[in-house]
Amino acid sequence: MRSRTALTALLLTGSLALAGCGADADDAAAALSVSSAYMPQPVSDSMAAGFLTIANTGGRAAQLTSVTSDIGEVTLHETVGQRMQEVSKVPVPANGQLVFKSGGSHLMFEKLKRKPRQGETVSVKLHFAAADPVTVDMPVKPATYNPKTGH
Repeated sequence: MRSRTALTALLLTGSLALAGCGADADDAAAALSVSSAYMPQPVSDSMAAGFLTIANTGGRAAQLTSVTSDIGEVTLHETVGQRMQEVSKVPVPANGQLVFKSGGSHLMFEKLKRKPRQGETVSVKLHFAAADPVTVDMPVKPATYNPKTGH
């Protein structure tokens, strides 16, 4: 009987310890939100760019690994110096942000199934390595749009 009570106490203590570890892991998880999303109306029938800001208020960095859209293929690009290059993932720092802006890192839409027009929205899904996907509706702005805030 005594060993059964000791075993029960040990199991209960272990369960509480594991529950505490789970709470700490959740508190440190990435907490992602998106703002300032837009797409300038494309001048090309087959290509477009997209811009947005991803904020991470969590204690763990996130990795943006891909973006999908029903409008066409989407790739991640960064600008280094004067050269644009495709990348397979982009970090979103803990307690920081990732900014895709004109003249810098951006989303590249290729093989467009239709040409988005000013006033429409384009839906994209952001996929992360260790966080849930985030769906964003990007308003299509004039081709010369330059945001006053956010980028």
